[in-house]
Amino acid sequence: MSGVIRQAEENRSRSPQFGEGDRIRVKKRTRKGVVVYEGIVMPAAFSKNIVIKLDSGYNIGIRPENVEIEVISKAGGEKGRTPLHAETRKEKAMEREKPTISILSTGGTIASKVDYRTGAVTAQFTTEDILEAIPELEELANIEGRVIYSILSENMRPEHWVRLAKEVYDEIKRGVDGVMITHGTDTMGYTAAALSFMLRSSVPVVLVGSQRSADRPSSDSAMNAICAAKVATSDIAEVTVVMHGSTSDDFCYVHRGTRVRKMHTSARDAFRSINASPLAKVHYGSKSGAPRVSGEDLRIEILDANYRRRGEVEPELRAHMEKRCALVKFYPGAEPEVLEFFLERYKGVVIEGTGLGHVSSEWIPKIKEAVERGVVVVMTSQCLYGRVCDRVYDTGRDLLRAGVIEGGDMLPETALVKLMWALGATNDVEEVKKIIQTNIAGELSERTCIILTGD
Repeated sequence: MSGVIRQAEENRSRSPQFGEGDRIRVKKRTRKGVVVYEGIVMPAAFSKNIVIKLDSGYNIGIRPENVEIEVISKAGGEKGRTPLHAETRKEKAMEREKPTISILSTGGTIASKVDYRTGAVTAQFTTEDILEAIPELEELANIEGRVIYSILSENMRPEHWVRLAKEVYDEIKRGVDGVMITHGTDTMGYTAAALSFMLRSSVPVVLVGSQRSADRPSSDSAMNAICAAKVATSDIAEVTVVMHGSTSDDFCYVHRGTRVRKMHTSARDAFRSINASPLAKVHYGSKSGAPRVSGEDLRIEILDANYRRRGEVEPELRAHMEKRCALVKFYPGAEPEVLEFFLERYKGVVIEGTGLGHVSSEWIPKIKEAVERGVVVVMTSQCLYGRVCDRVYDTGRDLLRAGVIEGGDMLPETALVKLMWALGATNDVEEVKKIIQTNIAGELSERTCIILTGD
């Protein structure tokens, strides 16, 4: 047995027994004197150190030699707060003056914690766990909820979108005032677009996630969830995504579900509205950084008033998806034979072309063959900002003659989801073309503004 492990076990035998979630005070003897740390015991993962979360929010690992440990309070009793378990929650009477929000959990980082068997972040929080971690949500509304999936968003599939749309529709018909969906950020834009096409909602439907898990000091989960709950009780009755709007904890943006894209791998302000302004900004917290769920600090500032209002339409469910569609990115030197795979197996292809929506001239005969065989081909731009226009250069005109459908200023991901949705509704190619080129859920605009950031 190593000296460090033996020392740790000896210290535990001499010290009061403590476990994860307990609040402890650790006195560490060093050559410079005694240093005192106080915080909540965290799982130590692969380390034999004592890991505690300080009141500052940061975690610290303390080597077990030369320490004295005092247990201040056991798990569940920290600062007198009682965990909000399902049993106690059911006993609480619903406050009639508050709106009711249904939280549907699908997983993702906002509903994740570290799996200390592997050291990786996994989706395993329930709705109850979210409420226990963010009790401020219940100050805004009566909260109900359940787990639909517990998966990371890269595992989402079109059939998951269909079921989720049906679950949201059931909640709306049941009479809730708003629906929140916790979701992983990596594919949140796809799900938001899918729900935007499959649902016409009379109440807000808000997707929310976090870039950093709740057990990290820089987590954005609480603020995003509180801002999302504010939007879920608002008048914005569309499918939206609510996420940090800056690197600070000062506001969130409300993005339309068909216009939003994750633009950074890890930054807290990763999400941007593309070719459109965010619908609104949710101002959060006080200047001191403490979250406030009422008053002037938590308020919605409308940036684009062109949105569907609460109660403006009757709820409608159009949950159909044709999953045999693909998104193909053209690049210099890409061989046209790439399309052969899709000719045999797929009903629709969205191409991310260059610039105004171009591919090399050698691709055009293969695209023409695909169209003649009944495969719907939609052209978008990998530039993201701006719109496709295949009437400027010869290549573009040849693409139009080959039967390509212009995707306007749609995001490639949104165009893919819309094509799945259109082909799920009809096999009539002309009808599909009409649907693709019609603005259904704010995904298309007649004129594209030059908006390079969400600010």
